[in-house]
Amino acid sequence: MTLLVMAAGMGSRYGGLKQIDPITQSGEFILDFSVYDAIKAGFNKVVFIIKKENEDIFKETVGKRIEDKIKVEYVFQSLDSFTGAYNIPAERVKPWGTGHAVLCAKNVIDDCFAVINADDFYGRDAYLKIAEYMKNTQLESDKESFCMAGYRLGNTLTENGHVARGICETDSNGNLINITERTKIIKTENGAAYEDGSEFVPVELDTTVSMNCWGFTPAFFPYLERYFKEFLEDDSRDALK
Repeated sequence: MTLLVMAAGMGSRYGGLKQIDPITQSGEFILDFSVYDAIKAGFNKVVFIIKKENEDIFKETVGKRIEDKIKVEYVFQSLDSFTGAYNIPAERVKPWGTGHAVLCAKNVIDDCFAVINADDFYGRDAYLKIAEYMKNTQLESDKESFCMAGYRLGNTLTENGHVARGICETDSNGNLINITERTKIIKTENGAAYEDGSEFVPVELDTTVSMNCWGFTPAFFPYLERYFKEFLEDDSRDALK
């Protein structure tokens, strides 16, 4: 199994590459804990999605720390990756987003894989649960069987401002059928609420939310490629966002 780590974000709000900022007195990164937990859960390869211009510093600060413990590969997310004949606006400088980042790893992954953000701490249980699910997935009969590690909203909030979370909707069998991103969720006296226009809408603390921790088979890539193409061809969208 492969761990796919999205680390191409520039950290514009943060002001730097937060993926390689130490969080302990010993100098560990969040990534160190993520890779360690994944190895313990049975993952044997990690693929980092990064920007080409960050290759040297990323390999020096992250790759060298783990390459003797797990197989490491790198892929680069650039504006022209998988864009075909699409004419990229000259003003466009930011990457195309999460789906595009995962698509960039299409040619280096041929087994079950998990997807995570480089700057989020998920806890070992998330990797264990995804690994268990994927180990029970037969690539022939269940190749389009995917999963997500969900979190209780109340466990993901902060006392220091608001957070962005994907509010999940499931069917009666527990299958994920929809995710609605809420960018400003805050703690309240009675639980939590998210900003919607000029008002705050209450939301239960037990609500399942996405933290961008997924389990896929390679059958997911054709969907990404098809819908990314449709996204680029959609003239109604703002090409700079």
